[in-house]
Amino acid sequence: MLGRLLWRQVAWPVLHPARAIGDNAKGAQDVSLQTANPGHRPFKNDRRPTDFDKKVLVWAGRFKKEEIPKHVSSEVLDAARNSVRIKVCYIMIALTLLGCLAMVITGKEAAKKDHTLLRMNMEKKAKWRAEVEKDQEAAVGKAQ
Repeated sequence: MLGRLLWRQVAWPVLHPARAIGDNAKGAQDVSLQTANPGHRPFKNDRRPTDFDKKVLVWAGRFKKEEIPKHVSSEVLDAARNSVRIKVCYIMIALTLLGCLAMVITGKEAAKKDHTLLRMNMEKKAKWRAEVEKDQEAAVGKAQ
């Protein structure tokens, strides 16, 4: 019982601020929408698009930059976001394929020049062995 009471009074308003405020805020929002455009009677799902929403609507091809209305339905915004999301995924796929192609080309060129990882590691280890031998010779020279 106490857990349910804490959930309703503490956790719910924190996790869902728009729903926790209640109908008073929704009524105030409707009044503000009516005063912004008196000839427009907003539906429940109409809202004023933000700058990012406007960019999404333009990039999705729903509106031209000058034609974006003051109020847009949430269905139109969702559809525009989905189409932009798909476009971004296609761009990411294309960039990934280009990156893979570039790696294959540079790998083949390095193999022709014999710049393989195996050779580079062998050279690095030979260099380390030479340094260790120098250090050992210097230590033996100091001891005598």
